Amino acid sequence: MKKILLVAAAFIGSIAVNAQEKKVDEVIKVTTEKYDFGKIKQGVPVSTYFEVKNISDKPVVIENAWGSCGCTTPEVPKEPIAPNSTVKLKVNYNAAAMGQFTKDVSIKLAGVTEVKKVSITGETMEPTAYDAWAKDMKEHADAKAAEAAKVQAAAVTAPVKTKTKTKIKTNKK
Repeated sequence: MKKILLVAAAFIGSIAVNAQEKKVDEVIKVTTEKYDFGKIKQGVPVSTYFEVKNISDKPVVIENAWGSCGCTTPEVPKEPIAPNSTVKLKVNYNAAAMGQFTKDVSIKLAGVTEVKKVSITGETMEPTAYDAWAKDMKEHADAKAAEAAKVQAAAVTAPVKTKTKTKIKTNKK
């Protein structure tokens, strides 16, 4: 009988503790949960920032953050995040492997069991292929800019035709 009461008390206690546990989305808000680098050159590391806002009424500490593989390394802010304040979580990607990639970054808050996940995506290209692609993109952008400049110049220099009517008063009796 004592064992049954002890097990029941432990069970009820664990339910009470779990009921009080806050969800990570009740404590922080990440402005962008997925960042796409687009096409990047192999061997040239890239980085981005995820803005993490404390939406609770108490300071929050990012206890740890880790990438889904060694190629992705987050830099954890050391200072607590004050209520209603925002910090930037820097995420670096080493761009060593070629091809499409999606990497998760897990964010663990002190006192919150649940982990927040954000991700980075993109495509790592071989350096000569990337350089050719970048050149094509620049030429395309330059052509569009030149075309826009011509249109704007034509609009500025084009004569403006206006129609006005002039009334001539005569003194006829």
